[in-house]
Amino acid sequence: MNASLGLAHFWAQGDAVSHTVALALLLMSVWSWTVMLGKVWAHWRVRHTVRVAAPAFWAAPSREAALTALRAEDASGVFAGLAQEAEQAARAYEQQRAGGGIGAGVDASEFIGRSLQQALTHAQARLESGLTFLASVGATAPFVGLFGTVWGIYHALIGLSGASRMSIDQVAGPVGEALVMTAAGLFVAIPAVLAYNACTRANRLTLAHLDGFAHGLHALLAAGVRVTPNARA
Repeated sequence: MNASLGLAHFWAQGDAVSHTVALALLLMSVWSWTVMLGKVWAHWRVRHTVRVAAPAFWAAPSREAALTALRAEDASGVFAGLAQEAEQAARAYEQQRAGGGIGAGVDASEFIGRSLQQALTHAQARLESGLTFLASVGATAPFVGLFGTVWGIYHALIGLSGASRMSIDQVAGPVGEALVMTAAGLFVAIPAVLAYNACTRANRLTLAHLDGFAHGLHALLAAGVRVTPNARA
């Protein structure tokens, strides 16, 4: 193998277009791995909340103590935010009912249920942040790498067009270096696709736990019934 051929040689012989494509793939890779690591950390915190914080909430003797225990143990803030929204809705309903006037006859179950539904929507949007970027990287990175390959081959052939004599080594070296761009595109896309699928499944499980927690909150705040949901992760 000719020692003069390699990634460094390809970079040195490349033009502004090939450099831009390579940098774009590098940025896409760095950003997608940043999102993936952040999602792993966030999912671990949610699992910790399901296992520790939710049981602590239901074991508390009062609503105030339950919220305090949940805030202390919920590192993700997802369950604590949901409980906080529900508690604020319950207090607003109690104040409105005590004061009378318009809205005093609104059903507590419906009022708290609407607030919980809005809080669940916000929690879902928070959990799904970054997934669109991972899906976009998984869909576009192979084509970006393919474009870099085509452009690199074109650039290499243009550089060899003026040579009076050519051998297979003169053609295979630049073409092989250009094909590295296709491999780079796949290297960026495959982890992003796998991470997107894993995060989607993890979010479904998290939303199922949140939905159960919300039903328990609704029963507690609207009817005073303590229904402890299943806390298994």
